Amino acid sequence: MDVADDLPDMVVWVPDEVTVLISRGAPLPEVIKELHALLTIDLGAPGGTGAAPLCFCGTVVRLPVDLLTPVVEAMAC
Repeated sequence: MDVADDLPDMVVWVPDEVTVLISRGAPLPEVIKELHALLTIDLGAPGGTGAAPLCFCGTVVRLPVDLLTPVVEAMAC
């Protein structure tokens, strides 16, 4: 999973690279919602408990640090 600029949507599945791209600067709650929908509806991942998104193979999906950095900086202020 990577963060990218100028995407057509907030969360984009790239099957050629077997990755998910997330629009840089997108609001984290919306990203989580879109990512969950992409993983469960489009890719058939298990729903999980809601604590962390799961890959279609069942492992926990780790969010990119670039996505979390603005949240951490805002909390530090």
